[in-house]
Amino acid sequence: MNSESKIRDEEILLLGLCRLEFSDEDLIKIRSLIVGVTDWNYFSALSNAHGVVALVYHNLEKHLLLNGIPEEIVTFLRGALMKSLSRNAFNTETMGEVLRLLNEENIKTVLLKGLALEFSVYGNAGLRQMSDVDVLISREQCMKARKILIANRYVSLRLKSVFHELIIADIGKHLPSLFKNGTSVEIHHELFGGRKNVLTRMLYDTCYEIEIKGRKAYIPMPQIFFLYLVRHLWFHEMNNESQLRLYTDLVVLIENYRDEIINSDLLVLASQADISEILACHMESLRVMWGIPFPGWIDNFIERWHKPDSISKFIFFLKSPKDNPPLDKPRYYRHIISDIPGLHRKFLYLLGDIFPSVSFMKNRYGLSRSWKVIFHYPHRIGKVLWLFK
Repeated sequence: MNSESKIRDEEILLLGLCRLEFSDEDLIKIRSLIVGVTDWNYFSALSNAHGVVALVYHNLEKHLLLNGIPEEIVTFLRGALMKSLSRNAFNTETMGEVLRLLNEENIKTVLLKGLALEFSVYGNAGLRQMSDVDVLISREQCMKARKILIANRYVSLRLKSVFHELIIADIGKHLPSLFKNGTSVEIHHELFGGRKNVLTRMLYDTCYEIEIKGRKAYIPMPQIFFLYLVRHLWFHEMNNESQLRLYTDLVVLIENYRDEIINSDLLVLASQADISEILACHMESLRVMWGIPFPGWIDNFIERWHKPDSISKFIFFLKSPKDNPPLDKPRYYRHIISDIPGLHRKFLYLLGDIFPSVSFMKNRYGLSRSWKVIFHYPHRIGKVLWLFK
């Protein structure tokens, strides 16, 4: 791999451990890399920054690879796994309560992101680090579900503006976060953007049933879940909020459900979701950085759609997951606006974004006095220019 000459042994080792399935060749390479690592503090810090430290420790321990790693690093990694186990158990308890409340009202609840992956591919062993509980509920019932949780002492995050309260179910990918006992619950109602896109409904209707804490829940089918996670990862990258754990999710999904994901329907659905370029760029990273082989027709798709600088951008992200400027703020902002249905709703969103509440402005700009916010509103008007860049 030509790109390996540009990255350190610590970074290559981290990539190698971000999976669940290992060939004999993989393990030989990892053992060789462990011998060559010179900065274990950098390795552990990078693992932590990328949100994969629990999985890294699990794989090192499972495959008897801890010898030669400094004891203080092993202790740190082990502690991270224990913390992740505890957090995921707490989130599972929270999910049990949410399911009880919503199932009693016959509201179908689909798990998303971390919790869905933990139960479907990671083995419910604390390997998929997460902070929030994310669920998908139909657009028809999402507000009802929100009211049920609020009635049971969940507290809603305040919206940026009173104008946004008028279009609460039409902006963003999810309703305002709900908090209780240190856990955040996010109710999603749209995953692929725009009401004309039928993929969210397809994901919702085709999911399969599981049980959590004796309560009925649902998990998306692998292929459409994979596409959602690709789009979700891209949005995080656009806003400089990504981590290697989001790529690892794609890797382990392919490891577990390769035939269900890699078939002719994948490209049809990607085109329907208008993410062909996004999918190609991320599959290029999986092919080059993880060595995942694809059939020729997928390779041809990647060559047609991916951007030539996708791997160099990935390497930059690998080295520096935090504190980088967003890749393209105007493009990200235009996507947010385009997903809002109706011109009047778009206008209300813009109005609320340009003129948010005083409390938001004080927090956003670190202001001690309310009267000072007036001097910062003109700065926000510049966002309108992003619509035309």
